[in-house]
Amino acid sequence: MRERIKLIAVIWLGWTIAGLFYIVQDMVPRLYSGSTVPWKYVFIGWMTGMYVCAALTPAVLWLSNRWPIERRIPYAVLHLCFSVIFSVAASSLEVPFLLLLHVFPARPPQPSLVDGVRIMLGFGLQGGIIRYWAVIALHAVYRAQKNAKSREREAFELKMQASELAQQLATAQLSSLKMQLQPHFLFNTLGAITVLIQQHKTAQAEAMVEKLGNLLRLTLEDVEVQEVPLWRELEFLRLYLSIEQVRFQDRLRVSIDAATALSDLLVPHMVLQPIVENAVRHGLGQSEEAVTIQVSASSTNGSLTLIVSDDGPGLLPPKPNHNGIGLTNTRNRLTRLYGNNAHLAIEQAADRGVRVTITLPIRTVLAEGALCD
Repeated sequence: MRERIKLIAVIWLGWTIAGLFYIVQDMVPRLYSGSTVPWKYVFIGWMTGMYVCAALTPAVLWLSNRWPIERRIPYAVLHLCFSVIFSVAASSLEVPFLLLLHVFPARPPQPSLVDGVRIMLGFGLQGGIIRYWAVIALHAVYRAQKNAKSREREAFELKMQASELAQQLATAQLSSLKMQLQPHFLFNTLGAITVLIQQHKTAQAEAMVEKLGNLLRLTLEDVEVQEVPLWRELEFLRLYLSIEQVRFQDRLRVSIDAATALSDLLVPHMVLQPIVENAVRHGLGQSEEAVTIQVSASSTNGSLTLIVSDDGPGLLPPKPNHNGIGLTNTRNRLTRLYGNNAHLAIEQAADRGVRVTITLPIRTVLAEGALCD
């Protein structure tokens, strides 16, 4: 109802402005030439004609919507016929009002209704046709602007939907990469427990099962998140390494060094575990001596640097067509989370062993104790 009232108001206002234009156009030449201006005839005559057109405008708009002139050229011929009908109807309806108000533009005595219609059609038919086409043209322009805004809105909505879908896809891919890591260390740990049971090392097996339960609980608490504070990641890593220390006893030594000021910086969840697991498998597994794994965190030039190093035998020749799932997934996760702002580098340590360096952009926790997802 509000839209209809607004449309009616616009129609009547528009025709009122048109009537005032015709009145001014009629009076100015008379005033300029010094002739007497019949104010009553000019004002009432023009406004009556305009308001008759206003009353017929809703029908014109319906015809314009029914046969949009901008869609098909043959519709122009159809509207040409409608414009003639509109002009005849407007002139015929205007005559009774002009006769009733005694302002019919003709010398007295006033003509009959039929003669009045004939006179009005004689000099007003072309004007009615022009008014019809003016309404059609304005309506076509309005419809084109409305359609353009509608297309812009639809394009924006599609863009937002595409952005949301891309974000959901990225999240799903990150979750998939992350979930591949969790069974990875789980199977290795279960294999170690099986070996301990076969060796009748019941106490050690029970200790590993208990620690594995705590590790799984901690993993489930963060199953939905992609980034956690550094202190949370180190807590997870210490628990994982405690399981490996039960397995390897005195052969595995651990050193973790991270400043307290860096505790709230965000890192990818489980980003260090596959790196440390590789150090245990290739460093400790290929060495008969005890191996020390060092984990450190530092910040330089607006970046967070995580380093995992060991003093094992060093880099081994890569196996053909074999890429470690841990390092591959870690690289993929870093790329999807940070793009080119994150790097992972593997190199031979200065003395012996392997050094893995992860560089991340510094990102902080949004709220105290909150996790980022």
